[in-house]
Amino acid sequence: MTLITNNANNLTTLKPRQVQPTIFSYQVVLGIAAFSVSFGLSLVPSWDFSKAFLTGIITVLATYCAAFLVDKRRRTDELRTIGSLQRRIRDIEGLKSRIFREIQQLEEYRSLLYKETQQLENQITECRNQRDNLHRDIGTLSAQKKQIHSDIYNLEIECEQLENSNLELNNSYNNLISEKRRLELNCNATRAEINQIQPQIDTLKQEKQALENDVILLERLKPQLEQKLYELRLEIQTQEIKIVKQNDLLTQTTTTRNNLENTLSDLQNKTLAQQSEVHQLQNQISLLQEERDLLQNQVWELLQQVETITPEALPNHEDSSLELFPFDELLDTFDPKKHYGEDLPPAWSNFLVSLSDEKIKVLKAIIEQDNPLESIKEIAEANNTMVDVLIDAINETANDMIGGLIIVTNNQVTEIVEEHLINVKIMMTKYAEISSQ
Repeated sequence: MTLITNNANNLTTLKPRQVQPTIFSYQVVLGIAAFSVSFGLSLVPSWDFSKAFLTGIITVLATYCAAFLVDKRRRTDELRTIGSLQRRIRDIEGLKSRIFREIQQLEEYRSLLYKETQQLENQITECRNQRDNLHRDIGTLSAQKKQIHSDIYNLEIECEQLENSNLELNNSYNNLISEKRRLELNCNATRAEINQIQPQIDTLKQEKQALENDVILLERLKPQLEQKLYELRLEIQTQEIKIVKQNDLLTQTTTTRNNLENTLSDLQNKTLAQQSEVHQLQNQISLLQEERDLLQNQVWELLQQVETITPEALPNHEDSSLELFPFDELLDTFDPKKHYGEDLPPAWSNFLVSLSDEKIKVLKAIIEQDNPLESIKEIAEANNTMVDVLIDAINETANDMIGGLIIVTNNQVTEIVEEHLINVKIMMTKYAEISSQ
């Protein structure tokens, strides 16, 4: 048998090989040996050559039959062995083909791994570049961070300076408040002194009436009343001393008036936005006007009495009586009609008529409250709308009626535009009067 490999399908098969001449010679030698042995053994007992020859031939035939059977059996065993070997070879060839396919798959997988390795190397390169970029960005950010820290430090310094300036302003404000209280105390003291002078003026009136009666009596009883006239002159001197004191008091009041004017000029520059204090000052000024009129009337009566008693004793005091009250210029400065105007312009009157109640409530809340946002939210919620929509509606109506916006929002603080603030306040006052009627 021979092992033959087929290159077409890579299969290996076993085929029986051709009988060699040596095997044939072995069979011949085996037959001659069997014939010789059988011929010799049969010839020795009987020395019968024919029988011995026949026995040798039978032995040769039997030997050849046995050899043929043995060879056939051997061939059968060989074929079985060859079949099993062929099956095993086929299995091995299948295993070889599978191994070959797996090797091809491994080669493909290796190529894929190589490609992925290349991609990973590219990604690693990109990551390194990104890392370098990140390092550069981190360096830039650290520089920016240092700059920000320096800016924060500068801002903290500015905040400290602002706090110091705020403390200084608070101190100046407290000083102004104390000055105002001192002036109020001086004003109250002046009022108290005027109230003290009032009984003296009444007494002087009574004395004047008595003096008129005495003059009539003196015309009749002049010789007898010269002594009393001397006493009256002494009393007149006493009254003159009192009048001098009153003139000194008026001089002090004039000085106080000048100080008040300087102080009020400073306060006007610092408190332009405090309209409520202006209203209070207007009320105080109206009271001072009434007191001025009262004091002027009383002083005029007193001067007329003194002139009646001694017209020649007071020639130098007429001019000082022309300016008896020190707040005339202040009253003229704060004339409410000049400041606010008596009436609204027609456009503002039309604007007031076109506004609804909730819009007027919004304007009133902005004027009266420091932080009107909560009140505006409540008004908007009550009318199922939003704050911005309500304010935009008011501004749109104002733009149509008066040609401009009246509500602005700065840093989440809602307020009236300063140039329209006076007209809005007058408009709210008129609305309150109409509502009360």
